[in-house]
Amino acid sequence: MSEWQFDRKRHGSLYDRGRADSYYGRPPKSHYGGVLGNSGPRVEVLSEVEVKEYKAGFKENEAEGFFKDWN
Repeated sequence: MSEWQFDRKRHGSLYDRGRADSYYGRPPKSHYGGVLGNSGPRVEVLSEVEVKEYKAGFKENEAEGFFKDWN
C-alpha cells in the first residue's frame, strides 16, 4: 500500500476516485489509480481502511450534491 493513496488532493487517489465516481453518477466501486498521469494502474482489491477512504470521498461528494450535468 502506497502512502500517496490517502492524499485527498492527488489525482487518482482513493478519495479522489470516490468523489469522481459520485460526480459522474457511477455506482460506488472502491479503487484507485487508472486515470493516466502518475496515478498508476487501476487497483480494485483493497483493505478495509482503503475502502473507507474511497467511501469518504464518495459520500462527501454525494452530500455536497456536485454532479456532472449531462445536458
